[in-house]
Parts: sequence; structure tokens; C-alpha cells
Amino acid sequence: MELIRGLHNLRDKHRGCVATIGNFDGVHLGHRRVLDQVKQKGQELGLPTVAITFEPQPQEFFSGNAAPRRLTRFDEKVRLLTKEGIDRVLCLSFNERLRNMTADQFIERLLLHGLAVKHFVVGDDFRFGCDRSGDYNMLATAGSKHGFTVAHTATFQVDGDRVSSTRIRNLLAASDLAGAAALLGRPYAICGRVVVGQQLGRQLGVPTANVRMHRYPSPLSGVYAVLATLADGRTVQGVANIGMRPTVNGSRPVLEAHLFDLNENLYGSLLKVEFQRLLRHERRFDGLDALKQQIHADIDEARAFFEGRLN
Repeated sequence: MELIRGLHNLRDKHRGCVATIGNFDGVHLGHRRVLDQVKQKGQELGLPTVAITFEPQPQEFFSGNAAPRRLTRFDEKVRLLTKEGIDRVLCLSFNERLRNMTADQFIERLLLHGLAVKHFVVGDDFRFGCDRSGDYNMLATAGSKHGFTVAHTATFQVDGDRVSSTRIRNLLAASDLAGAAALLGRPYAICGRVVVGQQLGRQLGVPTANVRMHRYPSPLSGVYAVLATLADGRTVQGVANIGMRPTVNGSRPVLEAHLFDLNENLYGSLLKVEFQRLLRHERRFDGLDALKQQIHADIDEARAFFEGRLN
């Protein structure tokens, strides 16, 4: 898979493709339906496939910290798109220049001159250009004029409701892991590099792997039984806290995972933390002794869950 950052990095070799566009937050079953359509057409035409996405996501550009919490950070999204078999990811910087690009300019600069798209797949509610003035009919008209075809995908539903990142985000906020997994097509997980933390867990006798969250908090919060996948593919059971750590007056969201029976240096390595069961919500304790006692209780409960002693 090739990652292309920005229109200015498009080259002649990138011209001629089957493409789609979207935030792809979570790369859920609805997204995967679109990607399947793109891959099928790419095979028919013998052309590479391209997923066009944005960084930051448009809502983050317009709303800042009030924007919805991400399901997946950018690097995680790219890994998931790669796993789906997409050949290239084109990441557009969502800034004032892109925000002010008209629908006609979008077609000319991106689809025609930039990518020379031969087939373009969009969602049934896709809008583009400044003030969202462009729509499917405009794309179809441009395609007839310039020699590319356009297709849209019908809304993908599970249990009678549309599969969307917003729906999954709400399920995670309610700690409905099973419901979120049904729409994602996999258990919800966070993947990131292990970084040096405050060493508080080690002081309490429960060392943790701290996964970098950057500036994007997760929809999840609380203490969970987790399965962690190490960089070498091994899977380890554990317990993880994701949130603000109110007992120690935390100022930013963190993900800390205590991995059972593992004594290795994981700093700098990639760790995937898959959430299996909510054990409790995050809360403030009266000092570190009370926090330590509760952490050990969390560990006992998580072990009981993995041993099948909890429903």
C-alpha cells in the first residue's frame, strides 16, 4: 500500500484509478461495503484502487475540541485500509484552501488532473466542495463529459438502522462493546506505540504499558478486561484503564494496560489493545492505597472473566 500525503505529491504514475472518498473513521462494515465495490471495479478495469481521506477530519477542522471523538487515529485507519486491500491512500490536508475549494475545482484538480479517475464510488449522501454544493448528480454529469463513471452505494444497515461511525461511537460511549463490534465487524481496539509514562503503575506493583493517545481521546472510558496483541503477534490477557485518571489529577486522556504474566520492555513497540468487557467506570479514589486495592480487585475480576467464571 502507498500513502500519498497531499495533492502536491501526486505523480503521473498515480493517474488512472478507481477511487472513493470519506473519513473512514473506524473502517466499519458500511465502509467495507464501499471498499468492496471499489476493489471489484478495480479488478474489472485492471486499475489500482485509491481511498481519499482527510487529516484532520472535516468536523475537527470546523468544531475543534467539540468534534466527535475518533474511533481510529490516522495511522490506525491506514493500517485498516491496507488490510482491506486498498492499493493507495491519498490524504488531503483539510485546511482553509481545501474548505474553500469549489465543487468544480474539486472535480478538476482532484478527480481529473490529480488522479485521472476512471470510476468513482461515493456514499449515497456524499456532498463536496465549498458549502457542500456538489452532489452525486453533479459528479455523474462531469463523468459523462470527461469520461469517468460514478456509482453510489446504498445505505448499509444492521438491525434496521444505518451503520455509521456516529452509531458506533454512541454504542462505545454506552460501553456496548458487543453492539459496536457487530457494526465494526471486529472487536473495538486501539493501536499505538508504547511510551514512557509516570511509572505510577510500577510504584503500585502493577506495571502498565502506556499507549500514546496523541490529541484524540477515545469514545471509551473506564476499566476493561482486554486482549493485547504484541508486535510479534502474541496475544496477552490484561486489564486496562482508559480515561483521565482523576485520582492523580490527570490532565489528558491515557490508555494504560497491565498485561498478565508479562515482564518485557515494550517501549517503542506497537501494541493493539482489544476491549473485551467493562469492569467499572472511572472514578476518583481517596488516595493511592485505595486505588491500589481497587486495581488488584480489577485484575482479579478480569482474570475471572477470561477463565469463564463471569457471565
